[in-house]
Amino acid sequence: MRLALAADRLGFVRSHVPDLLVLAVPLLRPLRLLRLVGVFGATSRRLGGRAQIRTTGMVVVAVTVLVVVCGGLVLDAERDSPGANIVTAGDALWWGVTTVTTVGYGDRFPTTGEGRLAGVLLMTGGIALLGVLTASIATWFVRRFTAVEAIEQAVQQEGDATLALLAEVVARLERVEALLQQPAPPQP
Repeated sequence: MRLALAADRLGFVRSHVPDLLVLAVPLLRPLRLLRLVGVFGATSRRLGGRAQIRTTGMVVVAVTVLVVVCGGLVLDAERDSPGANIVTAGDALWWGVTTVTTVGYGDRFPTTGEGRLAGVLLMTGGIALLGVLTASIATWFVRRFTAVEAIEQAVQQEGDATLALLAEVVARLERVEALLQQPAPPQP
């Protein structure tokens, strides 16, 4: 549709080769999820480009792509295998999500060597996802507590500076009072 609507169709073809490949080769359709990487990158730049946000987002996108790709690989390997219990795309997606989240209900599992290899990849991705998310949450807490400590330290320093200034003002007032209590010199 976009090709038909494009003013410069040849330019559109040149600049949208991955999109056209996905249309021509259905096996590559899960790769459309890679567009999320670009969207996430733009979003993280708008949020200030924090490395923690970018890293977490990239891992989530990568694991999502891994779930879809490994689910497709398992479905392809298991579909025609005797005794297989992953025979539909829904089964493969369910297996992928339960595997990557390390829940693994056991209701769906690969029976072929290729399927089990995809399972190992997916389990590794799930462990990486949990590790990055846990580290991100821990980093967030550490930064919050560090920020609170920095604020407390700044308040303490400000209080110390205020007390020092107040002590100086009191000392000057005492000098002024002492000068005022001295008898005035006689006037000629």
